[in-house]
Amino acid sequence: MTKILVTGGAGFIGSHLSERLLERGDDVRILDNFDRFYARSLKVANLENVRATAQAAGRGLEFVEGDIRDADTCERSAEDCEVIVHLAALAGVRPSLEEPARYWDVNLVGLQNLLSTTKDASRRFVFGSSSSVYGGNEKVPFSEADAVEEPVSPYAATKRAGELCCYTHHELYGTPISCLRFFTVYGPRQRPEMAIHKFTRLIENGQSVPMFGDGSSSRDYTYVDDIVDGVMRAIDRCGEVDSGYRIYNLGGSATTSLAELIDTIGDALGKKPDIEPLPFQPGDVPKTFADVARSRDELGYEPKVPVSEGIRRFVKWYREAREHGELEL
Repeated sequence: MTKILVTGGAGFIGSHLSERLLERGDDVRILDNFDRFYARSLKVANLENVRATAQAAGRGLEFVEGDIRDADTCERSAEDCEVIVHLAALAGVRPSLEEPARYWDVNLVGLQNLLSTTKDASRRFVFGSSSSVYGGNEKVPFSEADAVEEPVSPYAATKRAGELCCYTHHELYGTPISCLRFFTVYGPRQRPEMAIHKFTRLIENGQSVPMFGDGSSSRDYTYVDDIVDGVMRAIDRCGEVDSGYRIYNLGGSATTSLAELIDTIGDALGKKPDIEPLPFQPGDVPKTFADVARSRDELGYEPKVPVSEGIRRFVKWYREAREHGELEL
């Protein structure tokens, strides 16, 4: 049994991770500030699911409502926790173009506050990074050994800078740290502005679907259960690798074009999408594709849910949640 702090634990990935940790017998403390990026009610509902899981598992769950930019809040939240899983962040490439300074403030000041809660090797640290750090990398699949010095959005820049902050902290204090580069995570509870959730809502409502570019851009979409499996493995493995600092890709290790994705969602809904062609957007990259060889070798990570099955599961969740009035229409 381990006590684990999950920042952003009321969010999409964080709530799923918290449930899995509780189910396997860990105690969890969640730190979340219900950021205005999307409706507070959705995070409250996520947290209620986590509380139900904790009760069923007979495990300890604590919740702290607070901001990671407050050093005292971070210090209190990390107290007596053996592991910090830092998922709280401002996310999204396009929104970061509008508020770059706020992204820098939350994603880097918050990270440094949490890193500062441990200055030795007694506490493990797992940092949620992003595939966006690869920028417009033309070499595929993307490997952790690739150069990542040219991010193309403020969001991507904060994630790459976060990895460097983690490396510096490890070098100074010996804290075992794993940085996890997530590749386009989707599934139940996905944020409403993300493509799969947004497209599902639009097609279900008979509205047009915006397609930026010619539909050939592609992403490595990763089902949330596979991501959580990778995070769990990284928690357990963190500190065991000789270097004590490691970067891992967590992706589906396959690509799906934007046009194919829209068609797949339409098929799962039993409806034909109405496409609205739009120009390619600044900050977007043409392709993402994860090389998961290191994660497979060192973590035993193996993505299991293909996009077709993942979309089917998401649509089922979406319709059930909508029927129960849990989603915005």
